[in-house]
Amino acid sequence: MRSSTGEHYPALDHIRGFAAFMVFTWHFLHESPEGPVPYGFVPALPIFSLLDEGHTGVSLFMALSGYLFAKLLDGKQIRYLPFFANRALRLLPLLLAVICIEACRRYMAGQHMDEYFTRVGMGFIFPTLPNGGWSITIEAHFYLLLPFLLMASRRFLFAPLLFIAAAIVLRSVLYVQIGEVQSAAPLTIIGHGDQFLAGILAFHVRAYAKDRHWLALFVLVAFSGFFWWFDAAGGFYQLERYPSPHWIWIILPTLEAAAYSFAIAYYDTSFSKNRTGLPFKVMEKAGSYSYSIYLLHLFFVMQLAEFINTNIMSLSNLYVACLWSGLCFLAMIPIGYLSYTCIEAPFLRLRVRYVGHKPTTADPSAVSVRAAAVPKWPLLSRFVP
Repeated sequence: MRSSTGEHYPALDHIRGFAAFMVFTWHFLHESPEGPVPYGFVPALPIFSLLDEGHTGVSLFMALSGYLFAKLLDGKQIRYLPFFANRALRLLPLLLAVICIEACRRYMAGQHMDEYFTRVGMGFIFPTLPNGGWSITIEAHFYLLLPFLLMASRRFLFAPLLFIAAAIVLRSVLYVQIGEVQSAAPLTIIGHGDQFLAGILAFHVRAYAKDRHWLALFVLVAFSGFFWWFDAAGGFYQLERYPSPHWIWIILPTLEAAAYSFAIAYYDTSFSKNRTGLPFKVMEKAGSYSYSIYLLHLFFVMQLAEFINTNIMSLSNLYVACLWSGLCFLAMIPIGYLSYTCIEAPFLRLRVRYVGHKPTTADPSAVSVRAAAVPKWPLLSRFVP
């Protein structure tokens, strides 16, 4: 996926495609506890817990967004009005199309439309937009904070860690006050802000992740093991109840941020080249069309899983269901391509450049990111560039 600044990073498209697959599989397996795959089955292989709890793919999207924006904007002058305009051109056309399609679907089903449009109107602030559009609200909030985050990162390399600490404190306060924080952590920037910030920091210190293969293996095993425990304890829906009163939701966004930001930096620096085989090409295409796949798949993914479960074979086995999910995800790529070509691409051609050279004293209104914090440290995207 090529950005308006002209850069293209296939390795990051691979990650974006995998994040889309995680979310797709989560909905394919069990959008609700009554899905075709019995919720509560604990896989013997811990890494499958990341698919059984595939909602965490949204967190991977957010960490990738922070990392990619840091990569695109590093050391450049940024004009924020064109930047916000480009973001609107990137996100709004397909989102508005999905809102209209969902409105038609509800109208034909005889549902009352007042509540639906009220929720759409609230979606600029609250996570109430349909078909995963709530995550676009989080992205928009991140964009509004971007100038401040850039300024803070320019002055202090580890400023993102201070913001993450503040977010943990905020979630702790909410937990003490209302007895749970799951209502906010996975659905708003109160939780996902950790991943944006960690992605920014990971880019700045990415050289320390390069070729750290044993460390990457340790992170994968440890993070998979944690999600295996989380899955066994009840996961997203059944950790005591929903929304869960468990304290783990205070730190879960931070754990996801740490693991995913490291994984992105590691993959980007260690495997950014010579990945031209068919599987990588497929994941690159999935990443390029991931926004369309993400917003459109909810129109039929659960019905598709139910059809397979009823008419072809049982999906009660998690591993079998994941295999079917992979096949159905591949079938989504042409749909994503059509959506991208017909809805997204015409508006993407209207984008303008919003970055340039470092500002001078003659241009005091421009804001730039310093090239490096200090000489010894090498030097915010989203699941859509």
